[in-house]
Amino acid sequence: MKIETFDLKDAQLRYIPEFFISEEADFILERLQQVIPWKQDRIKLFGKEHMQPRLSAFFAEPDINYSYSGLKLKPEYFPEIILKIKNRVESFSGFEFNSCLANLYRDGQDSMGWHSDDERELGRNPVIASVSFGAERIFHLKHKTDKNLKEKILLKHGSLLIMEDGMQHNWKHQLPKTKKIIGPRINLTFRTIY
Repeated sequence: MKIETFDLKDAQLRYIPEFFISEEADFILERLQQVIPWKQDRIKLFGKEHMQPRLSAFFAEPDINYSYSGLKLKPEYFPEIILKIKNRVESFSGFEFNSCLANLYRDGQDSMGWHSDDERELGRNPVIASVSFGAERIFHLKHKTDKNLKEKILLKHGSLLIMEDGMQHNWKHQLPKTKKIIGPRINLTFRTIY
């Protein structure tokens, strides 16, 4: 299994482009579209309410709650398919996770703006493991203080991205819109909430 390591300033990133082989990733993509109760929430950005430009769902162990952008998420328990993916990611990464934020980008117009996953509930330097299924999208990164430091990674179908060390404290990331005609992409982000 090919592992690409990015030794970024103040952070570390591991990318495994073929964490799931193509046939397995195809099956998972179809299953996730069927079993996840997708919804579009309203979020607050800069004091204004907007509809999120994607669909999402939140899964966690009992008594775990998560909030971001004025949105309080009430978790559902992990479906069997997500538990299996979580176990595989934990076994490979050496980290344990108690929650999963799932996002469905329906087409190239669905997106995620610049942000860091640095909410207090995630701890000082959270580790986030992100699995992608479906259409390939370009993931952008930029350092918070050194504006010259930027990266782009093409997130492939079945890939795993592990953001470690000071990634959330020192870097921002986004998934911008694209004018390309593309199909849906599902992203599962595993995290630990304290």
